[in-house]
Amino acid sequence: MNFPSELKYTKDHEWVSISGNEATIGITDFAQRELGDIVYVDINSVGTEVSKEEVFGTIEAVKTVSDLYMPVTGTILAINDELNNGPELVNSDPYGNGWIIKITISDDSELEGLLSADDYKALVGA
Repeated sequence: MNFPSELKYTKDHEWVSISGNEATIGITDFAQRELGDIVYVDINSVGTEVSKEEVFGTIEAVKTVSDLYMPVTGTILAINDELNNGPELVNSDPYGNGWIIKITISDDSELEGLLSADDYKALVGA
């Protein structure tokens, strides 16, 4: 499994790439493997501020549906439109073309609660 060291992680298996006051969010390689084949990603909250740990959407695999939790409070700037026609990008490229949303971070102090790659590896037993 892949755990890029430049990313931050959550206990709910999301990854966060931070650039200034913006962040790109997706699910981890571990999470997509656990879910199996992704068939649908449902997010309909562009322009909405979502608080840390609130549900911002769902991700549907062949056998299950999982909630997506906001890693830090922020306003959703963009949703990855490529997932509408190709949700399998989350499986094939979870840290690249399979990103899910981009946000403006509302509270920088919440970033301190995110996990490092090593901490996340320990969490999932990798």
